[in-house]
Amino acid sequence: MKSYKVEQIRNVAFVGHAGAGKTSVVESLLYLSGVSDRLGKVGDNSSIMDYDPDEVRRGHSINASFAVSEWQKYKFNILDTPGNGNFIADTPGCIRVSDGVVVVIAADAGIQFYTEKVWQWADESSLKRIVFINKMDSEHASIQPILESLKKKFKAQPFLLHVPVGSGDKFSGVVDLVENKYYAYEKDGKGSGTVSDIPSEVKDAVENRRAELVEAVAESDDELIESYLDKGELTDEEFDLGLKKGVESGQLVPVILGSALHNIGTDRLMKAIADFLPSPEQCPAQLGKSLNSDEVVEVTFDSNGMFSSLVFKTIADPYAGKLTLFRVYSGSLKPDSTVYNANHETEERVGQLFAMQGKKQVPMTEIIAGDMGTVAKLKVTSTGDTLTVKGKGVQFDPIVFPTPVLARAIIPKTRADEEKISISLHRLVEEDPTLKVERNAQTHELLVSGMGTEHLDVIIERLKRRFGVDVDVKPPKVPYLETLRGKTKVQGKHKKQSGGRGQFGDTWLEISPLPRGGGFEFENRIVGGAIPKTYIPAVEKGVHEAMAHGVLANYPMVDVKVALYDGSYHNVDSSELAFKIAGSIGFKKGVLECKPILLEPVMTMEVVVPSEFVGDVIGDLNSKRGKILGVDANDDNQNVRAHVPMASILNYAAELRSVTSGRGIFVMEFDHYDVVPEHLTAKIIEEAKQEAKKEED
Repeated sequence: MKSYKVEQIRNVAFVGHAGAGKTSVVESLLYLSGVSDRLGKVGDNSSIMDYDPDEVRRGHSINASFAVSEWQKYKFNILDTPGNGNFIADTPGCIRVSDGVVVVIAADAGIQFYTEKVWQWADESSLKRIVFINKMDSEHASIQPILESLKKKFKAQPFLLHVPVGSGDKFSGVVDLVENKYYAYEKDGKGSGTVSDIPSEVKDAVENRRAELVEAVAESDDELIESYLDKGELTDEEFDLGLKKGVESGQLVPVILGSALHNIGTDRLMKAIADFLPSPEQCPAQLGKSLNSDEVVEVTFDSNGMFSSLVFKTIADPYAGKLTLFRVYSGSLKPDSTVYNANHETEERVGQLFAMQGKKQVPMTEIIAGDMGTVAKLKVTSTGDTLTVKGKGVQFDPIVFPTPVLARAIIPKTRADEEKISISLHRLVEEDPTLKVERNAQTHELLVSGMGTEHLDVIIERLKRRFGVDVDVKPPKVPYLETLRGKTKVQGKHKKQSGGRGQFGDTWLEISPLPRGGGFEFENRIVGGAIPKTYIPAVEKGVHEAMAHGVLANYPMVDVKVALYDGSYHNVDSSELAFKIAGSIGFKKGVLECKPILLEPVMTMEVVVPSEFVGDVIGDLNSKRGKILGVDANDDNQNVRAHVPMASILNYAAELRSVTSGRGIFVMEFDHYDVVPEHLTAKIIEEAKQEAKKEED
């Protein structure tokens, strides 16, 4: 691959809702630029970007893919992101390292939920964007509602660069309103339009749309609007200058039309990316923290400066090993060099450098500031890490990823699976920042959390296919606790005589509840040497061990105070073990007299949904024993805050998707424990007994 100057590079992420055709658009660009010798199709082995077996089988993107394309004098670093909420992990990282985005919208479906989400992320990163209305060959294609939605939902000023020629399956090309030329396309051709005369049937539409475009350009600049009002038109020079300034300022958003499936409009999109999206040197400086002083410094795009880069994706390749994809912000990197990982405070040895074209690796001799690249087999580096120069470099803020919302317990099927599962899951977590793995200390289950049912299905399939690990999957156990409502005084006595030295321990305990969250408190009230001091810690230990298994359903006990206030001992037969057993016996007996109850974990939830679904969501949460804390308005969305028992929302990701037609998202975290309602306690106790019986069998 030849070398490019910074001004020739375009780093662009393709984003949008699932099904809009992002990958098909990228495949058509790669075909146009000669990366592939045929037009790749999603869902079969011809696709360059959706090459993972899971993607081929499911027919949609699961991972973000990276491809380099050379067209005319430009180099395009193309990031194709998934639009399914289950597989949104890579999208924040791709947006973070891009200089502009192409928002792909299906002409027959319009703006959908994840279109809104990624637009918001692009806003937060102040990225310039182009809208590509795909599927113009659909019989239900409609442009105007999309333009109106862009204005209403995003407060954007979209402007059409094209007028379509033909509709439905008769769609054959576009009239470029800037050049005032008609580009006709051969269906399923190479993607290059042929300039022809503007068809008579669209001349009126072209004239009207051109007038709208000129007016929009004029309104983007105070001087231009004055000139436009004076003369009623703009000169070509004024128009070109105003168009460029309007896009650069973010006031104007170019809208391109096409059909990726039939390779129509591809070259117009490529030209728009080159013309309207910025090169790295036109973007604001990045902020980083100096490794020397912790001061915030600006990092400018200077290939001769100090090396700094951000890792935005990790691929666990079964053949090449771990692949690390990164964006260089300053300086340059050559093969066989050493970089410093600022997050892990260690040096990494860099071997060969290359760019990706789907799964194909293209060797590179240098990666300059503003460019992207890949390196294999770094030892500790992971997504979000900063690679820089030891001692005098910078560290960038980490990438913020969505929080996992659905957990499942996984059980290895065989001893061999058990031995391999930890390293296998570690490899998958390196690749997927929205995957969380933990061992629950109370239930002892291995929990895997992700973005939804389909996400976790893919993880289980990858464990089997990539690492040969077979597992069973089930909903996680709810970590109930037990506590007390009453108090009592009780004797715990252990006496055993079987010839020779016996065992004797005698304790009197006062058991009482503590406030919620009080944990466990042990008080020694022994006076006069009724029990020697050396045996008292053993009593506490016996009580503490007994608390690990409550009397109702074998759940741990909490919020309990135990006072040891009397007892007796034997000079010969007493021992620490005897008093430990006596303490345990007394506690177990006394708890039954203290009105034991179950506690359940309660989660704090924030559910963000379009306003039209807020009533349904609140009703659903109420039916799950939720307590609504408040509803906050945010443009067209509502943020519903609630406390909800964990047991009621183990499958909430799928349930919310059903209630909101896939347009709701939520986050949750543990908040507190609360008393289980009496009418549910008996059922939970019975289920716990059945579970214990299964384990015994």
